[in-house]
Amino acid sequence: MSLSEFEIIERYFRPLTGRRAETRLGIGDDAALLAPPPGQLLALAVDTLVAGIHFPDDAPAESVGHKPLAVNLSDLAAMGAAPLGALLSLTLPRFEAEWLEGFARGFAALASRYRVDLLGGDTTRGPLSVTVQAIGCVPDGEALRRGGARPGDLVVVSGSLGDAALGLSRWRQGLAAADPLVGRLHYPEPRLGLGRLLRGHASACIDISDGLVADLGHILEASGVAARIDADAVPLSADFAAACEEDRRREYSLAWGDDYELCACLPPEALAPIRSAAEAEGVPITAVGEIRAGAGLEVVDGQGRPVTLAAGGYRHFRGGAGAE
Repeated sequence: MSLSEFEIIERYFRPLTGRRAETRLGIGDDAALLAPPPGQLLALAVDTLVAGIHFPDDAPAESVGHKPLAVNLSDLAAMGAAPLGALLSLTLPRFEAEWLEGFARGFAALASRYRVDLLGGDTTRGPLSVTVQAIGCVPDGEALRRGGARPGDLVVVSGSLGDAALGLSRWRQGLAAADPLVGRLHYPEPRLGLGRLLRGHASACIDISDGLVADLGHILEASGVAARIDADAVPLSADFAAACEEDRRREYSLAWGDDYELCACLPPEALAPIRSAAEAEGVPITAVGEIRAGAGLEVVDGQGRPVTLAAGGYRHFRGGAGAE
């Protein structure tokens, strides 16, 4: 039995609203009503994920529910914002009850963990794609931005890089979602707690969606500075190091994306307290380079020799590394 758009909303998505006092009106009207806390600015982020481009066509339904919300919460994390709610636009090729139940479970599990209200959206028929707009708040004057990095700052990254890129390769080889690297591809973890810790300390911040080289490049352009990073200092997980061929490690960890870790610029004296606070929350922080005067990004190895990368990060319409 097929359900109409409104029946789908009632069955799968209406239960995902009403968690927060800031939500004055959620699903069921022409627009939602949200009251931001006093003294806070709203932070808004939106991303569209398309099957076969941003996630494999055969990705588990729960992961397709999780990932679009996660990548938008990652954008809020990069701004130092705390999430309030989200809007969801879901385009489906057909009604499949089992798939929708899995999708809703994946979305709901992450939304529940971070107390994100589903405020509304749209459901249509067409090629599978998911658009989420995340809404958060950040104290006025404390938002993290891409501009602001200064010569002498350290470039730091959270977690480990390259896992999702290798996870995609392993998924294509038939490994299940239970594989830890495949799990990093399907279920990225937004670093919301770290984003809030960085407020008042980081001079610039961005989430790593298109690869460290590409995303750090956005900080350098916005800040009008240069940087040098040590490819051998980039943190790798034990699973990645054990499974990845040595000649692919730098490409995956530097030039591919989908890890959704944070890259921030910190004055050297801020590294120790931020690292200690972050590790208390289970998120390691690694210094991988420094900001310099000038323009451009220099990538070297541990001996200071230049490193050349075949790919420079994912770019829509221009090719490059990426999920698909």
